[in-house]
Amino acid sequence: MTAKPAAAAARATVYGYPRQGQNRELKKAIEGYWKGRVDADTLRQTAAELRRGTWQQLAEAGVHEVPTGDFSYYDHVLDTSVMVGAVPERHRDAVAADALDGYFAMARGTQDVAPLEMTKWFDTNYHYLVPELGPDTVFTADSAKQVAELKEALALGYTPRPVLVGPVTYLLLAKAAPGVAADFEPLTLLDRLLPVYAEVLADLRAAGAEWVQLDEPALVQDRTPAELNAAARAYRELGALADRSKLLVASYFGRLGEALPVLAKSPVEGLALDFTESGAGNLADLAAAGGLPGKRLVAGVVNGRNIWINDYEKSLATLGTLLGLADHVDVSASCSLLHVPLDAGAERDIDPQIARWLAFAKQKTEEITVLARGLSAGTEAITAELAANRADLASRAGAALTHDPAVRARTAAITDADGRRSQPYAERTVAQRAHLGLPLLPTTTIGSFPQTTELRTARADLRAGRIDEAGYEERIKDEIREVLSFQEKAGIDVLVHGEPERNDMVQYFAEQLTGYLATQHGWVQSYGTRYVRPPVLAGDISRPEPMTVRWTAYAQSLTERPVKGMLTGPVTMLAWSFVRDDQPLGETARQVALALRDEVNDLEANGTSVIQVDEPALRETLPLRAAEHAAYLEWATESFRLATAGVRPDTQIHTHMCYAEFGDIVQAIDDLDADVISLEAARSHMQVARELAAHGYPREAGPGVYDIHSPRIPSTEEAAALLRKGLEAIPAERLWVNPDCGLKTRGWPETRTSLENLVAAAREIRAELPTEAA
Repeated sequence: MTAKPAAAAARATVYGYPRQGQNRELKKAIEGYWKGRVDADTLRQTAAELRRGTWQQLAEAGVHEVPTGDFSYYDHVLDTSVMVGAVPERHRDAVAADALDGYFAMARGTQDVAPLEMTKWFDTNYHYLVPELGPDTVFTADSAKQVAELKEALALGYTPRPVLVGPVTYLLLAKAAPGVAADFEPLTLLDRLLPVYAEVLADLRAAGAEWVQLDEPALVQDRTPAELNAAARAYRELGALADRSKLLVASYFGRLGEALPVLAKSPVEGLALDFTESGAGNLADLAAAGGLPGKRLVAGVVNGRNIWINDYEKSLATLGTLLGLADHVDVSASCSLLHVPLDAGAERDIDPQIARWLAFAKQKTEEITVLARGLSAGTEAITAELAANRADLASRAGAALTHDPAVRARTAAITDADGRRSQPYAERTVAQRAHLGLPLLPTTTIGSFPQTTELRTARADLRAGRIDEAGYEERIKDEIREVLSFQEKAGIDVLVHGEPERNDMVQYFAEQLTGYLATQHGWVQSYGTRYVRPPVLAGDISRPEPMTVRWTAYAQSLTERPVKGMLTGPVTMLAWSFVRDDQPLGETARQVALALRDEVNDLEANGTSVIQVDEPALRETLPLRAAEHAAYLEWATESFRLATAGVRPDTQIHTHMCYAEFGDIVQAIDDLDADVISLEAARSHMQVARELAAHGYPREAGPGVYDIHSPRIPSTEEAAALLRKGLEAIPAERLWVNPDCGLKTRGWPETRTSLENLVAAAREIRAELPTEAA
């Protein structure tokens, strides 16, 4: 069937693009700057070269309108805080002394000043820095970055569209500043913020912007009538400005819902909507709202968050329907391409046929331009592309990788009993305390220890053939011995082996499970200069052989203290992978859970009495709409229990979560039925401990007292103060003492001192406890 040509040629565009460069040049330049090896001018030059390269690649692919302002040294929400002058008081002197160093101080903190809190960007694995606002916040416009990058693109001959975080989303993402009442609502500052946005828009217009994109992803979440009224007021006022560019309001990550008619009626010139599976319903809602007469529609029909090829025929059908609902339809991805790697063409170790199923940022821009041509000129213009696309989709659907009868038979045989421990927690905890003999306020770490230069060199030497497998393993054993020796001397109660053999907490397991593919260059930004390579969960999952037992048992042989077995949970294995989209997520989670269950049982059989199954992604994967929470949490918690419920009562199951808001999933945390949970709490000043107490959480918990995402070394007094806050919510017999997260990204000098201070704080607080408690 031939798609009807649009009245005017459909244009290809994207909302944003990966920042790092093909070889993570930005990461290297920024970290070099922090270490004093790169000066500010060189860092800025590297950034400018990366921006130029991105715009050139987009233009050569056929993208008509390139984004500007989406580039960031650290985080685009932090950039927005700078743009509107929302610099916390504790950082103002640093920003005044040097804008770049002050910017990084807000992001990372200094030894004397804490950074901004960090949390997940909606339901992705990207982290943003949370704005801190209060009733006394004074906003001031600083459009220098946005204007400069716009002018760069114009000077190079591109058609740019500046991208800003919208004012409503910015305020809804913010939190009350320290010292401000917890019930303060940043959205009450909207009338104060809008004139600042008006000034920025005027500056961009004066600099030559025809269009400006304002991102409002917060509007795809459940919003109150007051919040929807605020959005209506914001875009009524911004739309009424005389001195501005045309406005494109972009939503993504889901269905806009009740906010759609609000934006459709506003005096803005365009809307960008998600029409992929995550945005299911936007098409029907748009039709019900009467379409967008007189407006531009940017249709996100290419999935910007996953790496599977687009179904051209399905997308063209959607686009053809949209032609009757807006004056002009352009084609884009569903969100910024920040969330996918750069180029699948760089992957040389993946089977060429399987590689044809993959689309990273570069391939997605090509898909967008193909669809734009097909929409404009009819499907006859893309006959070859359609035929190749059909063949690749059929190849994937029929591949043996995607259907293993043995795996499917095992998941089909799961019973309710498989997901229940043999005894309730109240009975298990008695057995565990007798078995482990731990003191009150037991100390531990989350799992990983610093990944030193020596470890990275050893891996490189193994890959290059400079050492053999035996030589590599001796280096790993040396590292484990050093890590255990330090922990014993420091006085830590439950030890870890430090994970020196692991490259990443998901990738390490993915490389040992069938059904997963590993990439060599598939880097994606998690936060700041932290990049990860999510594996590709492409087929049915099974565990051919034990994955961690050998190294955990070796570590346990070196000490009398318990050594935790360390695994990554099924939800996180999905969330931090590019997961298959051809079956329900719950079914995939069950497959992973059964593979992990085998590993948990083997660890126990080999003498491991404490096993930690990390689920930091449990909250981040929570659907953005409340109506979808129950179904997700049912399979998510079931998969965790399925992985862990097969052990004896005296085996202690731990889990770990970090850098998300946990208040709305405390019941789900309870439903995991873990014996101990450790959570991020240092930056939020023990908020999660209070949330657990308010819920009546009955198990043991370790709210973190050491923020490992900052180079700051917490003092004994600081850690002790946080512990005292924790004890206000959690009784001493159920409180653990630990860092916020693993120590992989930290250096040994700061790690040693920080953990020694942590142990000293625990001893100090133990001494303060009543005699009967101690």
